[in-house]
Amino acid sequence: MFWTMLQVALGGAIGAALRFLTGVGVFRLTGPGFPYAILSVNILGSFLMGVFVVYAAHRSATHLSPFVMTGILGGFTTFSAFSMESYTLFERGELGQAAIYVGASVVFSIGALAAGVLIARGMFA
Repeated sequence: MFWTMLQVALGGAIGAALRFLTGVGVFRLTGPGFPYAILSVNILGSFLMGVFVVYAAHRSATHLSPFVMTGILGGFTTFSAFSMESYTLFERGELGQAAIYVGASVVFSIGALAAGVLIARGMFA
């Protein structure tokens, strides 16, 4: 149990650092306003989770799940930040932007996860 907790903690630190760097990069490209950075991280994280689930199943690597899924991808994806960004848009009265952000986050994140699964199945099957 202690080793698993260390894997999650290390993965979480890596994922959080990657989220920060991705956020800075996307913010520099898009500027303030619409939360493109968080949207991008959630879509990419969902895609990578789909790829990893299939990879782990086909390569008997499920023992890496605490490190990769809970740690790295849990630290990388940002649904708590997503909730805050959604509420902030709503609170500012930007209801259309909030609806687009919520809809795009859910639809594209699930779509990215499905794409990751399909691509990975093609690669690892």
